[in-house]
Amino acid sequence: MSKIGIFMADGCEEIEGLTVVDVVRRANQEIVMISITGKKEIIGSHGIVFHADVLADEVDYAALDGIVLPGGMPGTLRLGESEIVNKVIRKFAQEEKLVAAICAAPSVLGTAELLKGRAATCHPGFEEKLVGAIVCEKPVVADQNIITSRGMGTAIPFALAIVQYFADEKTVEELKAALIFV
Repeated sequence: MSKIGIFMADGCEEIEGLTVVDVVRRANQEIVMISITGKKEIIGSHGIVFHADVLADEVDYAALDGIVLPGGMPGTLRLGESEIVNKVIRKFAQEEKLVAAICAAPSVLGTAELLKGRAATCHPGFEEKLVGAIVCEKPVVADQNIITSRGMGTAIPFALAIVQYFADEKTVEELKAALIFV
């Protein structure tokens, strides 16, 4: 079974982060919410408080098969400033493990120079931060081990793309039916 991590920072877009966690868990895949704040309590960009599973320094990153970055402001800025986030996304990209980001968070991948020659998408207005990418306006773009998405309204298709990366089409179709996702 795959094991995925999702980095959480204060100011993250709650729907983008928690939708991924919910959908991935419904697919019976393991996902761990990783706080980069030094505390498990996370305050989202709209004041919703939730708790991460672990702190960033408690994680065995070698045991993960993929990493996800939710967007939101100022959460994306905090992810981009985090030494551990940058170290992990670069290592995962080099090892061809899944690296996924939604909304403004693909800008973190662009700044880390992980999108050169890759198709990618992001929230409108962040395109110039997708350094070297082939910028698309599709809701979700998967290019090998990199998955990007545009924003809150694309959170379910983004989460399904992450599930599909690790599962077969039957699993994805059953999940879509259960979610009543058309």
